[in-house]
Amino acid sequence: MRIVIQRVSEASVSVGSEITGEIGSGLLVLVGVEQGDSEADADWLASKTAGLRIFNDEAGVMNRSVVDVDGRVLAVSQFTLTASTRKGNRPSYIRAAGHDLAVPLYERYCNKVTELIGAPVESGRFGADMKVSLVNDGPVTIIIDSRLKE
Repeated sequence: MRIVIQRVSEASVSVGSEITGEIGSGLLVLVGVEQGDSEADADWLASKTAGLRIFNDEAGVMNRSVVDVDGRVLAVSQFTLTASTRKGNRPSYIRAAGHDLAVPLYERYCNKVTELIGAPVESGRFGADMKVSLVNDGPVTIIIDSRLKE
């Protein structure tokens, strides 16, 4: 699994004219699931998301987590994070997990983050054409790949 975490002052996701998820200060997380990913990957990334110290403390140092600042999380599924661009100019998504694996792992990630931060994770709609709006705070953007954890 691969996630892109952005520290935001606000973010939302909509499908058509319906806003399906919206937060103020916190983290916008784009979530990609690959073939071969497991529940352990989802759990590890959820723990990283909740514990990542990328919010400023009183000295202006990035030393606080989303939990520490009582922030919120908006998670959006994004299969394009699995793209391979090694050959040619058209990305290949052959490594992307199918719905039968991707949906349960995305939902597990969201549920685990909810448990760890003590607040519901806002979300998009899996597989839908979504529009994401955000104000990146910093900007701070971090990429974490569960296959690179060791």
